[in-house]
Amino acid sequence: MKPEGPAGRTLKTWSTPVQRENSKTIPCALCGALSFRPQFSCEGFSYVRCLRCGLVQMNPQPEKTAVTGRYQAGHGDDYLSYELANEGPFLRLQELGLKDGGFDEIEAELKAKIPSPRVLDIGCATGALLDKLRRRGWDCTGVEISPAANYARRERSLNVLGLPLEDCRFPSASFHLVLASHLIEHLNDPAGFVDEVRRILVPGSPFLITTPNISGFQARLLRGRWRSAIFDHLYLFSVKTLSRLLEDRGFEIQRVRTWGGLAAGLAPRPLKNLADRAAKSFGFGDVMLIRARKNGS
Repeated sequence: MKPEGPAGRTLKTWSTPVQRENSKTIPCALCGALSFRPQFSCEGFSYVRCLRCGLVQMNPQPEKTAVTGRYQAGHGDDYLSYELANEGPFLRLQELGLKDGGFDEIEAELKAKIPSPRVLDIGCATGALLDKLRRRGWDCTGVEISPAANYARRERSLNVLGLPLEDCRFPSASFHLVLASHLIEHLNDPAGFVDEVRRILVPGSPFLITTPNISGFQARLLRGRWRSAIFDHLYLFSVKTLSRLLEDRGFEIQRVRTWGGLAAGLAPRPLKNLADRAAKSFGFGDVMLIRARKNGS
C-alpha cells in the first residue's frame, strides 16, 4: 500500500497483520450515537458508518493497549526499520504537505514576533522533519511511541517523548504550531486527542493535520480494497467529519487541501497525472490536509 503526497510521490505504508485482539463496541467518536450501518468489508475486519453524523470507524474496536502495542513490543523493531527505510520519501511528502498548508506564511508571521517559535510534531517518527525545522530556527519537540523516538533522541539529539500525547503532560499554551501527519486515524480517541492539542496550543495558533480522505475518488471507487482501509486505521475521516471534529472542539478551519487522484499502477501515467491535478483542484484527493486555528486571542 502506498500513500501519495501532493506531487504524487509514493512510499510504502506500515500495516500490522490482521490479528485477534481484545475489542469492544463503542459509541461514535464524533457524535456519540450508537446506530451504524456497514461501510467496508475488508479481509479480517470491517468498518461501519455512523447513521447520525457519517463518521466511518472500525467498530467493535481494538482496545488502546492492543493498538499501542503494535508499535512497541513484538513489532517495534520492524516498525523502526520501516521508518528508516521510508524516512526520505516521507520527509518530502511532509514538506510538500506543509507547503500546501501555508507553512511559509505561518513561519513568517510567527518569527516576526518570536525568534524561535515552539513546534510539536506528534507521531514524529525518526525526527527528520523536526531536524529540518530546528535548522530553520524552530524550538522543536516531538512525540513518538515507537522505538523511532530513541533513534531521534540518540542520532539527532531531539527532544522526543516516547509517550502518547495525553501522557506527556505538556503545560497549557506550550506550542505555537502543532503538526500531526497520518496519525489521527490510528487513535482510539480522536476527540480526546484534538482536545489535548487545543489545550497545549497558544490561543490563535495553527494545527496542521493530514490523514486519508474517505470522501475522495479512490475510496469511493475501491471501497474495501482502498489502500487506506487497513487494520491499523481505526477511523476513516472525510473532509466533513474531520472538520466537524475540529470545529466542535474549538478550532476554526482555515484551509483544506486534498491530493492523489489515482494510485500508481491504477492507470497510465498521463491519465494519472490528469487525475492528480483534478483531485487537487476540485478537492476529491486520496489524502487531505486541514489547517485549523485554535479559537481565542
